[in-house]
Amino acid sequence: MLVWLLVVLVVLAVAFIAARPFIAERRRTPIGPSERHGAKGDFIQLSQGVTHCRWAGSARGPVAVVVHGVMTPMISMEAVADGLGQLGYRVLMYDLYGRGLSDAPKGKQDRAFFLRQLSDLCAYHGLTEEVTIVGYSMGGSIATAFATEYPHSVKRVILIASAGIMTTESAFSRFCRRVPGLGDWAHGTFAHRRTLNSIPAQGATPEIDRVYQAQRKELSRRGYLPAILSSRRGILAEDQEGDHRKLRRQGIAVTAVWGGADPIIPLRAVGLLGLWNRDARQEVVDGADHGLPFTHGAEMAEALRMALRS
Repeated sequence: MLVWLLVVLVVLAVAFIAARPFIAERRRTPIGPSERHGAKGDFIQLSQGVTHCRWAGSARGPVAVVVHGVMTPMISMEAVADGLGQLGYRVLMYDLYGRGLSDAPKGKQDRAFFLRQLSDLCAYHGLTEEVTIVGYSMGGSIATAFATEYPHSVKRVILIASAGIMTTESAFSRFCRRVPGLGDWAHGTFAHRRTLNSIPAQGATPEIDRVYQAQRKELSRRGYLPAILSSRRGILAEDQEGDHRKLRRQGIAVTAVWGGADPIIPLRAVGLLGLWNRDARQEVVDGADHGLPFTHGAEMAEALRMALRS
């Protein structure tokens, strides 16, 4: 009798450990009206869910669409949007699904998933003219894919520390991405703490600190951590050599800006992109790490000015 009791206790303990990260995810708060109330911008119903977006910059002028990265909401791109606005652009920013104040629909966050959101967004706003599309980190992969799929809608691509070329991946992220089931459990169990520990306690300026606060807040929202893992298994697993070679053949202007001290996207990506697209213009911001859109706003604005002047 005692043996059977021990067996039952062990089984229950294992079941609890296995279910714990998924229970924790269910307890997180989904995005709802209370969080969206008073937020800047609009909440529009697209085919996969509600997307939070807003316009910045000039009231008139050419349109630039800005796409943020895998772990940061659109607030991380405000300095970039301001820089483009100073150059006379109308800038459309939006939260990717699972980030910021957009919905977190289930499903694999692959190329088709993100292109559908972006094409829905452009159609909603009637963007039929050629746009400049700016992508940061995973947003660079989305921008690259969008330009190759809709070349007649894109005039120029600006990539900031772009994924899809060369990425340094941690052993933890690689395991979670490659191993279904157990990888989901490990990500659900440990990713929250690992991500929280990677966010600096305080930014050097109030603007940078706002981005860090937004990142920490996202960790409490239902759907955020699953979206990160789904993106790693989806669009971030793509090698975009074919896309970059196609952009050159299509004659779409490409500018890439890199952080000189980026531990996630190494500077070797500069040479690789140059091999795939020798027409691409490339700039390096010395001393900048992977957060360069919000940590080095002035340098980014200057890089954008030089790129768009050409």
